[in-house]
Amino acid sequence: MSSPGPDYRSPAVEKALDVLELLAESPEPLTQSQVAEATGRSVGQLFRVLATLERRGFVVRERGGGYLLGTRLFDLAHRHEPLRGLRAAAQPVMHELADRVRQSCNLAVLDGDRVRVVAQVESPADFGYRVRVGALFDAEATATGEVLRGAAEAVRADALQPGITDVVVGVRGADGTIVAALTVPYVSTSFSTVAHDEVVAQARRAARAIERALGWSPGGHDEITNR
Repeated sequence: MSSPGPDYRSPAVEKALDVLELLAESPEPLTQSQVAEATGRSVGQLFRVLATLERRGFVVRERGGGYLLGTRLFDLAHRHEPLRGLRAAAQPVMHELADRVRQSCNLAVLDGDRVRVVAQVESPADFGYRVRVGALFDAEATATGEVLRGAAEAVRADALQPGITDVVVGVRGADGTIVAALTVPYVSTSFSTVAHDEVVAQARRAARAIERALGWSPGGHDEITNR
């Protein structure tokens, strides 16, 4: 019987990763004691870990004492190839979409319990609605957040900006899970020369095109475009 190999585990790193994974799965902030209970560790064991993660921006502590994921992971992912690959796959399609519907569009991902805009294309028309790249929004209060949390698409009045209808379609990665949301903040004015229904159809087609560029192939046919 062979002896087990060397154990190279680092307890401090294990604790930090357990905290990050726990907060990523939690739909709401967790207190220090809740984190300790969920990870099977004592508050004393986690005190320095949480303090370090907070100081480095990986977690954020609310006024009530609950911890959430911070933006540091997003900042690191922003430099990482998968996110660069997502933007590279989406940008040409988004430019075509903006040209076709004469509206702006943006691409967003989940950043903890918030929505983070990672790409934006302006409307080619004289009037449009622009969302800043890097902007953060409450996932629970937006149609984009609803889609990123599992809905295939959402079309409804914007919760923050009157007069805008958000047309949002989920974008799946190579494994079929939703990795981003494509949003057209539809502005209905005299400059809006493309009908709302056509904007929805074009947004669906654009999302499917981005998915194909990311490697998603649902049996060789496009079941959502043909709704």
